[in-house]
Amino acid sequence: MATVRERLDADLKDAMRAKDEVKLTTIRAIKSAIKYKEVESTNKVLDDAGILAVLTTEVKKRRDAAAEYKAANRADLAEKEEKEIVVLQTYLPAQLSAEQLAAEIAKAITEAGAKSAKDLGAVMKIVTPRLKGQAEGKAINDEVRLQLSKLG
Repeated sequence: MATVRERLDADLKDAMRAKDEVKLTTIRAIKSAIKYKEVESTNKVLDDAGILAVLTTEVKKRRDAAAEYKAANRADLAEKEEKEIVVLQTYLPAQLSAEQLAAEIAKAITEAGAKSAKDLGAVMKIVTPRLKGQAEGKAINDEVRLQLSKLG
């Protein structure tokens, strides 16, 4: 199986040939963000895990930007950001469904022995590394808070 970097390079060439502007600009931006991260961390070449972290960050940036554009009644720019998110998500691992996320969090709550909302930190410490790349931090946090609030 090709690495994420190889897939990005191949898809960049395909996007150039197909003249797919959205995909082309998005992949170029990602490659730039990866290069920036490598230079920032003393010229260390990022492995797949590092590249996935950059991709996750870029998706979050675009979600935030789309929300801001919608709030400012700029539907055209929000739509552009959402198209870029779709391109980025093709390189990320499949996201957990709401049911799978709830099950994983319930398991972590049991492991942590959490009794109330005060135990949020302990549960997050267990569940966040497990679900890295499979669910967004905000979604994890919201579900943990919801399940802890039901406990008491």
